[in-house]
Amino acid sequence: MKHCDITTQFGALTLTEDDGALVRLSWGTSGQRDASPVLDAAAEQLAAYDADSAALFDLPLRISGGDLQQAVCNAMQNIPLGETMTYGDIAQALNVSAQAVGQACGRNPIPIIIPCHRVMGAKGLTGFSGAGGVETKLALLKHEGAGGFLI
Repeated sequence: MKHCDITTQFGALTLTEDDGALVRLSWGTSGQRDASPVLDAAAEQLAAYDADSAALFDLPLRISGGDLQQAVCNAMQNIPLGETMTYGDIAQALNVSAQAVGQACGRNPIPIIIPCHRVMGAKGLTGFSGAGGVETKLALLKHEGAGGFLI
């Protein structure tokens, strides 16, 4: 596996590539700076997102996990920039429980790029598994212009 560190307004992040696909984004640094077309593109696209939330991600991703994990990650990727959905919305579309969706969101291996921060509880803002927890989720939503639900 190859790793690349990047610093953003949301913290220091490590990108991990395996066999030509991005497989993980985690908070913290690996201390490595491997070069590859996938890591270089991911670092460039994250830097563009950091500077302008309208920047889009177009990267080869590989999500580990079963069918439900794949389906939830796909649903999260389809939430438009600046918008949110609830766990219940996704659960209804996938015919599973909201709790199962919440667990899959928490196991999202590539946060920010797969925007689990855009998923809310039925009554509003909920937890976030990235560093900084809810504050980071809120910062990502505000960056994308999706913080209006808090006003």
